[in-house]
Amino acid sequence: MTSRERVKRAVSFTKPDKIPVTLPGEWGTDMIETGIPPNPRFKPSVPGEDEWHCVWGKVSPDDKTLGQVIIHPLTDYAMLDAFDFPDFTVEARYAHLHDIVKNNEASNNPKFVGVYIAAGLSHRPEYLRGSENAWADPYEYPEEYARLLDIIIRTGEDSIEGLSKVGGIDGIIVCDDWGFQDRAMISPELFERFCAPMYARLFKKAHDNGMMTLMHSCGHIEKFMEMLIKSGLDVIQMDQQENMGVDLLSERYGGRICFWCPVDIQQTMITGTVHDVENYAKKLIEKFGGFDGGFIGKYYTSPDAVGHTWEKINAMSRVFTEYGGEFYK
Repeated sequence: MTSRERVKRAVSFTKPDKIPVTLPGEWGTDMIETGIPPNPRFKPSVPGEDEWHCVWGKVSPDDKTLGQVIIHPLTDYAMLDAFDFPDFTVEARYAHLHDIVKNNEASNNPKFVGVYIAAGLSHRPEYLRGSENAWADPYEYPEEYARLLDIIIRTGEDSIEGLSKVGGIDGIIVCDDWGFQDRAMISPELFERFCAPMYARLFKKAHDNGMMTLMHSCGHIEKFMEMLIKSGLDVIQMDQQENMGVDLLSERYGGRICFWCPVDIQQTMITGTVHDVENYAKKLIEKFGGFDGGFIGKYYTSPDAVGHTWEKINAMSRVFTEYGGEFYK
Protein backbone atom coordinates (compact mmCIF):
# COMPACT_ATOMS: atom_id res chain seq x y z
CA MET A 1 0.00 0.00 0.00
CA THR A 2 1.44 3.39 -0.95
CA SER A 3 1.53 6.29 1.48
CA ARG A 4 -1.14 8.08 -0.57
CA GLU A 5 -3.47 5.09 -0.41
CA ARG A 6 -2.76 4.66 3.31
CA VAL A 7 -3.82 8.23 4.09
CA LYS A 8 -6.88 8.07 1.87
CA ARG A 9 -8.00 4.81 3.45
CA ALA A 10 -7.57 6.27 6.93
CA VAL A 11 -9.65 9.30 5.95
CA SER A 12 -12.37 7.24 4.27
CA PHE A 13 -12.46 4.49 6.95
CA THR A 14 -11.56 1.72 4.51
CA LYS A 15 -8.83 0.06 6.59
CA PRO A 16 -5.28 1.13 5.79
CA ASP A 17 -2.48 -1.37 6.34
CA LYS A 18 -1.22 0.73 9.27
CA ILE A 19 -1.64 4.11 10.94
CA PRO A 20 -0.41 6.82 8.54
CA VAL A 21 1.96 9.39 10.02
CA THR A 22 3.56 12.78 9.47
CA LEU A 23 6.64 12.57 11.68
CA PRO A 24 10.11 14.14 11.75
CA GLY A 25 13.27 12.92 10.07
CA GLU A 26 13.90 9.21 9.91
CA TRP A 27 10.49 8.41 11.40
CA GLY A 28 9.05 9.30 8.02
CA THR A 29 5.85 10.77 6.65
CA ASP A 30 3.02 9.61 4.43
CA MET A 31 2.18 13.15 3.34
CA ILE A 32 3.73 16.00 1.39
CA GLU A 33 2.59 19.31 2.88
CA THR A 34 3.14 22.42 0.79
CA GLY A 35 1.55 25.77 0.08
CA ILE A 36 0.75 28.35 -2.55
CA PRO A 37 3.40 31.09 -2.69
CA PRO A 38 2.59 34.78 -3.15
CA ASN A 39 1.92 36.22 -6.55
CA PRO A 40 5.42 36.67 -8.04
CA ARG A 41 4.39 40.14 -9.19
CA PHE A 42 3.69 41.27 -5.61
CA LYS A 43 6.26 43.72 -4.19
CA PRO A 44 6.00 44.68 -0.49
CA SER A 45 5.78 48.40 0.08
CA VAL A 46 7.23 48.08 3.61
CA PRO A 47 9.29 45.31 5.29
CA GLY A 48 7.12 42.46 6.58
CA GLU A 49 4.13 43.20 4.33
CA ASP A 50 2.29 40.20 2.89
CA GLU A 51 0.17 40.23 -0.22
CA TRP A 52 -2.96 40.89 1.86
CA HIS A 53 -1.14 44.11 2.94
CA CYS A 54 -0.85 42.94 6.54
CA VAL A 55 2.52 43.82 8.09
CA TRP A 56 4.17 41.17 10.26
CA GLY A 57 6.73 41.56 13.03
CA LYS A 58 8.29 39.73 15.96
CA VAL A 59 7.06 40.74 19.40
CA SER A 60 10.49 40.18 20.96
CA PRO A 61 14.05 39.33 19.82
CA ASP A 62 13.76 35.77 21.15
CA ASP A 63 10.32 35.14 19.63
CA LYS A 64 10.37 31.61 18.16
CA THR A 65 6.97 31.86 16.48
CA LEU A 66 6.09 33.18 13.02
CA GLY A 67 5.42 36.55 14.60
CA GLN A 68 2.24 38.61 14.63
CA VAL A 69 0.48 41.14 12.44
CA ILE A 70 1.42 44.58 13.71
CA ILE A 71 -0.40 46.64 11.05
CA HIS A 72 -3.97 45.68 10.09
CA PRO A 73 -4.78 47.25 6.72
CA LEU A 74 -8.59 47.00 6.51
CA THR A 75 -9.25 49.70 9.08
CA ASP A 76 -12.71 50.58 7.77
CA TYR A 77 -15.27 48.57 5.82
CA ALA A 78 -15.68 51.58 3.55
CA MET A 79 -12.40 50.37 2.04
CA LEU A 80 -13.79 46.95 1.14
CA ASP A 81 -14.82 47.59 -2.47
CA ALA A 82 -11.49 49.14 -3.43
CA PHE A 83 -9.25 46.90 -1.30
CA ASP A 84 -6.51 45.09 -3.23
CA PHE A 85 -7.11 41.45 -2.36
CA PRO A 86 -4.63 38.85 -3.69
CA ASP A 87 -5.42 37.16 -6.99
CA PHE A 88 -5.27 33.37 -6.79
CA THR A 89 -6.06 32.87 -10.47
CA VAL A 90 -2.44 33.75 -11.39
CA GLU A 91 -1.05 30.53 -12.86
CA ALA A 92 2.55 31.36 -11.90
CA ARG A 93 1.62 30.74 -8.26
CA TYR A 94 1.26 27.02 -8.96
CA ALA A 95 4.39 26.45 -11.04
CA HIS A 96 6.39 24.80 -8.23
CA LEU A 97 3.61 22.28 -7.65
CA HIS A 98 4.12 20.72 -11.08
CA ASP A 99 7.61 19.54 -10.03
CA ILE A 100 6.37 18.33 -6.65
CA VAL A 101 3.60 16.30 -8.27
CA LYS A 102 5.85 14.98 -11.03
CA ASN A 103 8.51 13.77 -8.58
CA ASN A 104 5.87 12.30 -6.30
CA GLU A 105 4.20 10.34 -9.09
CA ALA A 106 7.57 9.05 -10.29
CA SER A 107 8.56 7.71 -6.87
CA ASN A 108 8.15 4.11 -5.76
CA ASN A 109 5.89 5.28 -2.94
CA PRO A 110 3.78 8.31 -3.91
CA LYS A 111 2.55 10.27 -0.91
CA PHE A 112 -0.65 12.15 -0.17
CA VAL A 113 -0.17 15.76 -1.34
CA GLY A 114 -1.90 18.34 0.85
CA VAL A 115 -1.78 22.04 0.01
CA TYR A 116 -2.39 24.83 2.52
CA ILE A 117 -4.73 27.50 1.21
CA ALA A 118 -5.29 30.99 2.64
CA ALA A 119 -9.03 30.69 3.19
CA GLY A 120 -9.14 30.96 6.97
CA LEU A 121 -12.27 32.51 8.44
CA SER A 122 -10.93 33.12 11.94
CA HIS A 123 -7.36 34.25 11.27
CA ARG A 124 -7.73 36.23 8.05
CA PRO A 125 -10.34 38.69 9.42
CA GLU A 126 -8.11 39.14 12.50
CA TYR A 127 -5.09 39.86 10.34
CA LEU A 128 -7.01 42.33 8.18
CA ARG A 129 -9.14 44.02 10.82
CA GLY A 130 -7.32 43.43 14.13
CA SER A 131 -8.58 41.06 16.81
CA GLU A 132 -10.90 43.47 18.60
CA ASN A 133 -12.60 44.58 15.39
CA ALA A 134 -12.78 41.11 13.87
CA TRP A 135 -14.57 39.55 16.82
CA ALA A 136 -16.95 42.53 17.18
CA ASP A 137 -17.78 42.68 13.46
CA PRO A 138 -20.47 39.93 13.45
CA TYR A 139 -22.42 42.07 15.92
CA GLU A 140 -21.62 45.59 14.70
CA TYR A 141 -21.20 45.09 10.95
CA PRO A 142 -22.86 41.75 10.11
CA GLU A 143 -23.44 42.52 6.41
CA GLU A 144 -19.90 43.76 5.83
CA TYR A 145 -18.44 40.88 7.84
CA ALA A 146 -20.39 38.38 5.70
CA ARG A 147 -19.06 40.08 2.55
CA LEU A 148 -15.48 39.79 3.83
CA LEU A 149 -15.92 36.08 4.55
CA ASP A 150 -17.34 35.62 1.06
CA ILE A 151 -14.27 37.29 -0.47
CA ILE A 152 -11.95 35.09 1.58
CA ILE A 153 -13.78 31.94 0.51
CA ARG A 154 -13.69 33.05 -3.13
CA THR A 155 -9.89 33.24 -2.89
CA GLY A 156 -10.02 29.66 -1.60
CA GLU A 157 -12.24 28.56 -4.47
CA ASP A 158 -9.85 30.21 -6.93
CA SER A 159 -6.99 28.34 -5.23
CA ILE A 160 -8.78 25.03 -5.71
CA GLU A 161 -9.32 25.85 -9.39
CA GLY A 162 -5.59 26.51 -9.73
CA LEU A 163 -4.70 23.29 -7.93
CA SER A 164 -7.08 21.28 -10.09
CA LYS A 165 -5.21 22.43 -13.20
CA VAL A 166 -1.97 21.12 -11.72
CA GLY A 167 -3.46 17.69 -10.99
CA GLY A 168 -2.10 15.19 -8.50
CA ILE A 169 -3.25 17.22 -5.47
CA ASP A 170 -5.02 15.04 -2.93
CA GLY A 171 -6.31 17.55 -0.42
CA ILE A 172 -6.58 21.16 0.73
CA ILE A 173 -5.61 22.26 4.23
CA VAL A 174 -7.17 25.25 6.00
CA CYS A 175 -5.76 26.71 9.24
CA ASP A 176 -8.32 28.26 11.59
CA ASP A 177 -8.02 28.34 15.39
CA TRP A 178 -11.54 28.60 16.78
CA GLY A 179 -11.10 27.78 20.46
CA PHE A 180 -9.89 29.14 23.76
CA GLN A 181 -8.71 26.61 26.33
CA ASP A 182 -12.20 25.90 27.68
CA ARG A 183 -14.68 27.14 25.10
CA ALA A 184 -15.10 28.32 21.52
CA MET A 185 -14.17 31.86 20.49
CA ILE A 186 -17.65 32.65 19.15
CA SER A 187 -21.07 31.24 19.86
CA PRO A 188 -22.29 28.18 17.95
CA GLU A 189 -25.13 30.36 16.67
CA LEU A 190 -22.74 32.83 15.04
CA PHE A 191 -20.59 30.03 13.65
CA GLU A 192 -23.65 28.38 12.13
CA ARG A 193 -24.89 31.67 10.67
CA PHE A 194 -21.68 33.03 9.18
CA CYS A 195 -19.00 30.35 8.94
CA ALA A 196 -20.53 26.91 8.42
CA PRO A 197 -22.16 27.82 5.06
CA MET A 198 -18.87 29.31 3.84
CA TYR A 199 -16.92 26.20 4.78
CA ALA A 200 -19.58 24.07 3.07
CA ARG A 201 -18.98 26.05 -0.14
CA LEU A 202 -15.23 25.63 0.08
CA PHE A 203 -15.34 21.93 0.94
CA LYS A 204 -17.84 21.19 -1.83
CA LYS A 205 -15.53 22.91 -4.31
CA ALA A 206 -12.67 20.71 -3.14
CA HIS A 207 -14.71 17.51 -3.26
CA ASP A 208 -16.04 18.38 -6.72
CA ASN A 209 -12.40 18.59 -7.84
CA GLY A 210 -11.42 15.27 -6.28
CA MET A 211 -9.67 16.70 -3.21
CA MET A 212 -10.13 15.80 0.43
CA THR A 213 -10.61 18.54 3.03
CA LEU A 214 -8.38 19.03 6.07
CA MET A 215 -8.49 21.73 8.74
CA HIS A 216 -6.16 22.67 11.57
CA SER A 217 -7.96 24.14 14.56
CA CYS A 218 -6.66 24.42 18.11
CA GLY A 219 -8.57 25.07 21.31
CA HIS A 220 -11.90 23.83 22.64
CA ILE A 221 -13.90 23.46 19.41
CA GLU A 222 -16.20 20.59 20.35
CA LYS A 223 -19.29 22.78 19.85
CA PHE A 224 -18.33 23.22 16.19
CA MET A 225 -17.47 19.62 15.34
CA GLU A 226 -20.94 18.57 14.21
CA MET A 227 -21.24 21.61 11.93
CA LEU A 228 -17.79 21.01 10.44
CA ILE A 229 -18.66 17.39 9.68
CA LYS A 230 -21.96 18.40 8.07
CA SER A 231 -20.10 21.08 6.07
CA GLY A 232 -17.96 18.37 4.48
CA LEU A 233 -14.75 18.39 6.52
CA ASP A 234 -12.88 15.09 6.17
CA VAL A 235 -9.94 15.59 8.57
CA ILE A 236 -9.59 17.68 11.72
CA GLN A 237 -6.01 18.45 12.74
CA MET A 238 -6.03 18.97 16.51
CA ASP A 239 -2.91 19.73 18.50
CA GLN A 240 -4.99 19.77 21.68
CA GLN A 241 -7.48 17.08 22.66
CA GLU A 242 -7.27 16.83 26.46
CA ASN A 243 -9.28 20.01 27.02
CA MET A 244 -12.25 18.34 25.29
CA GLY A 245 -11.43 14.74 26.19
CA VAL A 246 -10.26 12.00 23.86
CA ASP A 247 -13.04 9.68 25.06
CA LEU A 248 -15.74 12.27 24.38
CA LEU A 249 -14.37 13.10 20.93
CA SER A 250 -14.18 9.42 20.06
CA GLU A 251 -17.69 8.66 21.30
CA ARG A 252 -19.32 11.56 19.46
CA TYR A 253 -17.25 11.86 16.30
CA GLY A 254 -15.11 8.74 15.92
CA GLY A 255 -15.78 7.02 12.60
CA ARG A 256 -17.34 10.21 11.21
CA ILE A 257 -14.24 12.39 10.79
CA CYS A 258 -10.55 11.54 10.69
CA PHE A 259 -8.34 12.94 13.48
CA TRP A 260 -4.78 14.08 12.64
CA CYS A 261 -3.04 14.61 15.96
CA PRO A 262 0.10 14.57 18.04
CA VAL A 263 0.04 13.83 21.75
CA ASP A 264 -1.61 16.88 23.32
CA ILE A 265 0.98 19.62 22.92
CA GLN A 266 0.04 21.71 25.97
CA GLN A 267 -0.58 19.03 28.57
CA THR A 268 0.80 15.47 28.36
CA MET A 269 3.60 16.43 25.96
CA ILE A 270 4.72 19.08 28.47
CA THR A 271 3.83 17.76 31.93
CA GLY A 272 3.76 14.00 31.33
CA THR A 273 6.58 11.50 31.63
CA VAL A 274 7.90 9.59 28.61
CA HIS A 275 5.71 6.69 29.74
CA ASP A 276 2.67 9.01 29.87
CA VAL A 277 3.41 10.17 26.32
CA GLU A 278 3.62 6.56 25.10
CA ASN A 279 0.33 5.62 26.75
CA TYR A 280 -1.40 8.72 25.39
CA ALA A 281 -0.15 7.97 21.87
CA LYS A 282 -1.60 4.45 22.13
CA LYS A 283 -4.90 5.90 23.33
CA LEU A 284 -5.10 8.22 20.32
CA ILE A 285 -4.60 5.27 17.98
CA GLU A 286 -7.21 3.14 19.73
CA LYS A 287 -9.86 5.81 20.28
CA PHE A 288 -9.63 7.60 16.94
CA GLY A 289 -8.21 4.91 14.67
CA GLY A 290 -10.46 2.06 15.75
CA PHE A 291 -13.00 2.51 12.97
CA ASP A 292 -11.10 0.81 10.13
CA GLY A 293 -9.33 4.16 9.89
CA GLY A 294 -9.88 7.57 11.42
CA PHE A 295 -6.44 8.54 12.72
CA ILE A 296 -3.19 10.04 11.39
CA GLY A 297 -0.29 10.43 13.82
CA LYS A 298 1.80 13.61 13.69
CA TYR A 299 4.26 15.71 15.62
CA TYR A 300 4.15 19.42 16.38
CA THR A 301 6.40 21.01 13.80
CA SER A 302 7.67 23.88 16.00
CA PRO A 303 8.75 21.92 19.10
CA ASP A 304 11.18 24.58 20.32
CA ALA A 305 8.40 27.18 20.45
CA VAL A 306 6.37 25.07 22.89
CA GLY A 307 9.12 23.34 24.86
CA HIS A 308 8.87 19.78 23.56
CA THR A 309 11.85 17.51 24.18
CA TRP A 310 13.15 15.16 21.52
CA GLU A 311 13.02 12.32 24.03
CA LYS A 312 9.23 12.67 24.16
CA ILE A 313 8.88 13.34 20.43
CA ASN A 314 10.80 10.14 19.68
CA ALA A 315 8.75 8.17 22.23
CA MET A 316 5.52 9.35 20.60
CA SER A 317 6.87 8.65 17.11
CA ARG A 318 7.93 5.16 18.12
CA VAL A 319 4.41 4.31 19.30
CA PHE A 320 2.80 5.78 16.19
CA THR A 321 5.08 3.72 13.93
CA GLU A 322 5.52 0.47 15.88
CA TYR A 323 2.18 0.06 17.64
CA GLY A 324 0.45 1.86 14.76
CA GLY A 325 2.23 -0.42 12.30
CA GLU A 326 0.57 -3.50 13.81
CA PHE A 327 -2.75 -2.00 14.82
CA TYR A 328 -4.87 -3.10 11.87
CA LYS A 329 -3.35 -6.56 11.75
